[in-house]
This record gives sequence, structure tokens and C-alpha cells, in this order.
Amino acid sequence: MTGKNRTAATAILLAGWLSAFAASTQAQTYQNGQGNQNQSGQQPSSQNKKPGDSGSSLDIPSAQPPANAEEDAAVKAFQAMPNTDLPKKIAAGEDFLKKYPESRYRPVLYSALTFEYIQSGKPDKAFEVGEKEVALKPDDVQTMAILSQSIPRAMNSSTPEPEKQLAKAETYGKRAIEITPTIPKPEGMPDQNFNEAKNATLAMAHSGLGLVYFRRQKYNDAIPELEQAVKIDPNPTPDPVNFYLLAMSEQKASHYDEAAAAFAKCAAIAGGLQTACKNGAEEAKKQGSTQLSSPK
Repeated sequence: MTGKNRTAATAILLAGWLSAFAASTQAQTYQNGQGNQNQSGQQPSSQNKKPGDSGSSLDIPSAQPPANAEEDAAVKAFQAMPNTDLPKKIAAGEDFLKKYPESRYRPVLYSALTFEYIQSGKPDKAFEVGEKEVALKPDDVQTMAILSQSIPRAMNSSTPEPEKQLAKAETYGKRAIEITPTIPKPEGMPDQNFNEAKNATLAMAHSGLGLVYFRRQKYNDAIPELEQAVKIDPNPTPDPVNFYLLAMSEQKASHYDEAAAAFAKCAAIAGGLQTACKNGAEEAKKQGSTQLSSPK
């Protein structure tokens, strides 16, 4: 599985277990005719709400207009569309946003489109939409984790203002790591699925931070982030990119035994990095036998 597809698969996992619960809650609220009002017709107070409580719950700002039946049906139709035809789904999402530019469902659309643009190989569009989502929902840990990982992975020698991009990815990653543990479990969501979704979010955020530090040549800072990313990744097949980056960081830090071990784990995973990781493992072993390793 390529890095792009793996990111998209993780994104689908997150969207399926967190955003879907939030969106269904919104739809049910509208259908019951309750909106954001309590039985007395007053808006619920937010004074006692902790900063992290909003998390990925996609609360509807009280200032926004209520959804109508047509809008409600449109967002459900978008969510029901399979990801087998991404151009069609992306077009449907963009059409929804044009038709309902102030929709309370914008977080659902922005979050989904961020994932789908990445899966389509259009990172610039993903970052554009993702930043709109984070501006609208500063506690959307899913989108922040995706951006934290994807921004530094998409960078190359022609990326404008690279340090600005790295700083942005670092901020998103740290914020996602800070907020994710505070997110309450949605009602009816199995504990295992909730924990997997949180760990997938955290794994991407740690991965993003690790690559940010790697690109800054701060290898000793990159190592613990990448170690945490591979440790908590709930995907059945670990992300070989994280093992490769961990191995490269260990090697750059002159931790040759650790580098060889990480390269070996990367080489054991089918994909485009296998050959490079096999060669890296051999090189790290030779370095370990001829050069002095630095203490960790």
C-alpha cells in the first residue's frame, strides 16, 4: 500500500467512526425538530464546556441557520456515496458547498473532502480544504492529524516557504496530540473502534512531527515521535514509511543497531520501500561493525 493510499485508508477509518457519528447526530437533531434548543426553547449554555469537549463532535454553532429537508437529504446522499468514484464524490461535495455556503454541515464536507483529495493525489487541494476545516473547527483532530502527516510528506525541493509549511505541520500535530485524549466517546460507539480511531489519529500526528523534525535534521527529536507512531498504529499492516524514517533518523544519529532493526521491519512490509530498506539494513549493519555508535 502506498503512503498516499495508507493515509487515505486511515482517513476513511477516522471518518467512518467519528464524523459519521457526529453527522448522524446532527441529522437526528434536525429531524426531531429540536435544533440546538432545549425544552424551554433557549440555547444551551457553553460556559461549563471544557476546551476539548468539542473535539470531533462537530457541534453546530448556534449562530448558523438551521438545515432544511433538502440540505439534510443532500448531506446524507454525499455520505452514502462510495469512494470507488472519487471524482464524482468530490464534485458532489464541492457542489454542496456552493449550494449551501453557510451550511452547518460544512465540517462534515470539509473533513471528507480533505481525505478524498489526498486519496486522489491532489495534496494542494486537500491542504486548502483542510485549512478551511481547521479554521472552522479548531478542535478537529482528524483533519489536523492528516495535515500534520501529509504536509511534510508532500514537500519537495520546489516547495515554496518550506519552513513555513513545516511550522504549520508541527502546530497541527502538536494540537492533535493535545486534544485527542480529551475527546469523549460518541454514544453507541464500541470502545475498541473508538480507541482504534484515536490511536490512528495520534499515530498520524506523531508521524507528522517525526518527519518535521527529520526535515529539520533534528534526528534525536524525530526518533521518539516515529517510535510512538509505529507503536500505536492500529492498522493491521504498519506504515513502512514510518519505519523507513525511523531507520534513517537512527542512522543519522549514529544508532546503527537500532537503524538496522527499523530498516529490517520496513523491508518486511511489501511495497515500494522494500529494496531501499533491505539495502539500508545491510549498510547500517556494516556501519555498526566499523564505526562507533552514539549512546541513546
